[in-house]
Amino acid sequence: MKINGDGLYLVAGLALLLGAVLPRLLRRYAVSAPIGFLGAGVLLGLAVDKSHLSPIVEPGLTEHLAELTILVALMGVGLAIDRPIGWHRWKVTWRLLLVAMPACIAAVAGAGWLLGLAPATALLLGAVLAPTDPVLASDVQVQGPSTGADAEPEEDDEVRFALTSEAGLNDGLAFPFVYAAVFGATKGALGHWALEWFAWDLIGRTVIGVLVGLGVGWLLGKMAFSAPSRTFRLADAREPVLALAMTLGVYGLAQVLHGYGFVAVFIAALTLRAAERHHDFHEDLHGFVEQLEHILTWGILLLLGSAITAGLLRPLSFAGVALGLLLVLVIRPLTAWVALAGTPLGRSERWVTAAFGIRGVGSVFYLAYAGSDFGTDLPWLWATVGFTVVLSVVVHGVAVTPLMRMLDVRRDAAA
Repeated sequence: MKINGDGLYLVAGLALLLGAVLPRLLRRYAVSAPIGFLGAGVLLGLAVDKSHLSPIVEPGLTEHLAELTILVALMGVGLAIDRPIGWHRWKVTWRLLLVAMPACIAAVAGAGWLLGLAPATALLLGAVLAPTDPVLASDVQVQGPSTGADAEPEEDDEVRFALTSEAGLNDGLAFPFVYAAVFGATKGALGHWALEWFAWDLIGRTVIGVLVGLGVGWLLGKMAFSAPSRTFRLADAREPVLALAMTLGVYGLAQVLHGYGFVAVFIAALTLRAAERHHDFHEDLHGFVEQLEHILTWGILLLLGSAITAGLLRPLSFAGVALGLLLVLVIRPLTAWVALAGTPLGRSERWVTAAFGIRGVGSVFYLAYAGSDFGTDLPWLWATVGFTVVLSVVVHGVAVTPLMRMLDVRRDAAA
């Protein structure tokens, strides 16, 4: 049976109902909700028209849906983090971002080159698969802001904090490496573009993103919590739509100024959180964003599963399977393990943090964003990225419950 346009409303309603029930149904099992949504998407693909399900056919829709999902997730992650940003307090995060992430990109790109990929294509694959996901990693992230007069806003779970803060920043920091791959494919030799890329795409645009996030986050924090006029004091009015307004506004401003909007949104959320840490309004904001994030996540996972039914993985080769397996099972765990040497993490915590580099919606966005410059390789790239995302969702989704329980038991025993 093929579903027409009107029937899609029925599908959407059933999908939302599934989204409300599935996480509760799977809570008692060692299976994460994203696995269920991917499976439901595969089944959905059997019933709907497959001609428009491929991200290759609809790159614009894929890019913007993934973009919006990431933006909402980044705002939610930033609002959930209690720990004030700082070099020492965020030591684990900086190691993951500044050591593990570039090493991971280099390792995937190097493996791809050895398996016969063109250098620019290999680098693009490494950059696309580099960011860990703020969308699909909710089971290993901090659960929400601590508020109230008696709350102590400081995470005591270093693993959850590390994975949350890493996912919040590395989606934006993957952009320079994606641009490097595009420049390699379109501008030729490294000497023609390396200096411009380093000065502008790596440094300049990142700085703009940070400054926009700090400035707008500070301004809206003053407005929400301490505006002279109660009319503008949105925290007193309990208007959670501020979170969405700030998400879209900050992102738009950063993009207009040619900065990295993903970085700006996350920094703005951290800055707003720091404006008044104990106010219950943060819970309202986070709850609103979390519900919107869930809806968007369900949609994109259903579409990804449907695209698999429509043949997304058909061009997958041995090289693609090998690269996906290497990244999820070897490259990410080893690079992160080495990067975390000398941090406060215990041995078990260090291994779990290194292993849970979940790939997901960020990879879908970056490939949709940059894939048009890699025309002949694009079907293979989508098949490889799709396989890697599914592998990551399944492996991490099955492992998350027992491993996090193990850490909780060990932490309680040591207390």
